[in-house]
Amino acid sequence: MSSDLVKKHFFTPQNVGEIEGADGVGRAGSIICGAALRVSLSIDESQRVAGAKFKAAGCSYLVAACSFLTDAVMGKTTGEAAALYQSEEMLIERMSSDWPCDRTHCAALAREALIAAIRTYSDAVRNEWSGDEALICTCFGVSEHTIERAIETASLHTNAEVTNATNAGAGCRSCCPLIQDMLDLYWRENSIQIPANHS
Repeated sequence: MSSDLVKKHFFTPQNVGEIEGADGVGRAGSIICGAALRVSLSIDESQRVAGAKFKAAGCSYLVAACSFLTDAVMGKTTGEAAALYQSEEMLIERMSSDWPCDRTHCAALAREALIAAIRTYSDAVRNEWSGDEALICTCFGVSEHTIERAIETASLHTNAEVTNATNAGAGCRSCCPLIQDMLDLYWRENSIQIPANHS
């Protein structure tokens, strides 16, 4: 096993278990090694992670990655948690300088399950939203009107441009299809075709 941090999180893993009545649950599995993982999250009223637990059937690297990641997201907003490690490489770099190449998928599984848990929470919040404006990005609290105004005033054409302008889509990305629909509708209504290279 590699670094002291990896050893610490494997031999004394944090946050093992399952949250009863979780606000978000995410699963991930690997056909490479047969590992399976479940992450459950409790989110407080300020959209911060109040609890994060995992159940994993896999190797020491998967357990260490899950323990580290669930520790890292505690107290973060859902947006911050989803954006914390945008790739498994970023997670691996933070944990160990000599993480084995054949265990990269372990870090990817940990990320995948966490993002899936945040997505299920975000989807549920959108479905239950009763505010005056439609809430598109729950991770960063971005409304439909904010996105529409940004598209119009800055002549935005892509999801990435909307994210740069408003933060919408920078978290779990479950709102990206909704943002794309808004872009398509705006440009269709304005009789302007989105260039082919702006997919």
